[in-house]
Amino acid sequence: MREPDRFRAAVHGWAAGGTDVAAAATVARELAGELSTVVLVEGFSDQRAVETLAERRDRDLAGEGVIVLPIGGAMGVARYLRLFGGQGLALSVRGLCDEAEEGFFRRGLEQAGFGTDLSRSAMEALGFHVCVADLEDELIRALGSAGVEQVIDAERDLARFRVFQNQPAQRGRTTERQLRRFLGTMSGRKARYARALVRALDPGAIPRPLDRLLT
Repeated sequence: MREPDRFRAAVHGWAAGGTDVAAAATVARELAGELSTVVLVEGFSDQRAVETLAERRDRDLAGEGVIVLPIGGAMGVARYLRLFGGQGLALSVRGLCDEAEEGFFRRGLEQAGFGTDLSRSAMEALGFHVCVADLEDELIRALGSAGVEQVIDAERDLARFRVFQNQPAQRGRTTERQLRRFLGTMSGRKARYARALVRALDPGAIPRPLDRLLT
């Protein structure tokens, strides 16, 4: 797609409503002609992870007409699903969410007409996958704490992580919990490490939700 950021901005404006909703909808409809599939994710770090895995697999998402769209949290997912349905842009939709937000995605799918009383397996069959507990947890389990520390070292953050581990609030916690907290303590760090951790994964150790999303 030639203008992915413009499309994302238009869709966000359309979903938000307000005085500019008609103009935003017009732009989104114009640009949607180049698309076949929208992948809904909660945030920018999830977008980076999906796009990085696609790069690793030599997938040209833009060339395939696929765009990854962070929606700023799961509570508004129903609005986005309606925009992409038959009464909206009529595009195929897939998605990735955290376990804590599974209910929002399930209800959004049901409200948008994708089914009723959807189980997790039924959501997967529709192309919507759940990370346990979230994508960071999935990546930490896949790499192991030692593997994540190697990535942190390569990113020149290991000394910072050691200082973080010695903070009173972190003492006594497992290394996995410390790593998860460290990845989210600074603006932009979660997105940077989403890319770095996915790049470090063994091809056979891709977390199932992320792997299935791009299968």
